[in-house]
Amino acid sequence: MARRRPTALLIAIALISAIAASTSPTAAAVTVSDSRASTVTTVAKHPNPALRQSLKPRTTFRKKIFPIRHRAGVSRPTRPKPIRYHGGPVMTGPTHLYLIWYGTWDGNSATGILTDFANSIGSTPYYAINASYMQMDFGAVSGDVTLAGEIADAYSRGKRLTDMDVRRIVATALKDGSLPTDDHGVYTVITSADVAESSGFTTSYCGWHSHARLAKTDIKFAFVGDPTTQGLTKCSAQTSSPNGNPGADAMVSIFAHEIVETVTDPDADAWYDSAGAENADKCAWTFGPDTYQVNGAKANVLMGSRNYLIQQNWNAGKKQGCSMTPLNS
Repeated sequence: MARRRPTALLIAIALISAIAASTSPTAAAVTVSDSRASTVTTVAKHPNPALRQSLKPRTTFRKKIFPIRHRAGVSRPTRPKPIRYHGGPVMTGPTHLYLIWYGTWDGNSATGILTDFANSIGSTPYYAINASYMQMDFGAVSGDVTLAGEIADAYSRGKRLTDMDVRRIVATALKDGSLPTDDHGVYTVITSADVAESSGFTTSYCGWHSHARLAKTDIKFAFVGDPTTQGLTKCSAQTSSPNGNPGADAMVSIFAHEIVETVTDPDADAWYDSAGAENADKCAWTFGPDTYQVNGAKANVLMGSRNYLIQQNWNAGKKQGCSMTPLNS
């Protein structure tokens, strides 16, 4: 049974959903789940499709994955269904990125490559696509993104991690004060190439994001691993690299995917389509028509002083689709 909401909130959902799409399936109760999700969300469809609303996940830990690349050369959205709003919050206001460098990173240029990306993404047309994602009070995702902190973790939970280990790495950083407890934060555990994530890294997924109640706060966090030795071709569109480090450039695309999903669907109850795909899922492994060559590799965006090849993002609003720039501005 869906939660009852005040009339004003239902009207807000109606207006936002009407902007998002002009059609919707008929009234029914459906179940949406991920192949690696920790919980299942039941979506109750109101007879008036504009008033659809959903229950919140039953636990505070639901994993949304970035699927592995099933084949090379994918050039079209794999899930063209319209994306719709389901009543949950988006991340409005400033977004603060926190990086936890897990494992061994000495001499690896990945630390500079991903740090530069984190420092640059917020001011780009690519990230501005997220402004098309609103919540019930019409607050939208902000373009204000900053890298707010970085720490190193030298194998505190060994070289083979579970999903819960990733959560505990974040929890420990908050508990011991290594990183601040920040409800505007996205905490990403980035693992070196010798660290395995036992639930399916490079065999079932390339990265994931989730949220949990940590330090009395709804904390958003993500996992991104270096696929260099565990399956680079599964989690990268190319084995060459615009920045001279194929593993790092693969992680950049995965990192971008998880950031834009986290800010638009932080609690897994805001924006996704009828198949459960979030915005970045709908554009996974598509890079648009405007690629170019850098250092013998493909790139499609200049952020700061570096070129990257990152997947497109899905525009919400009246005009929907994958792009590297806003379609509704």
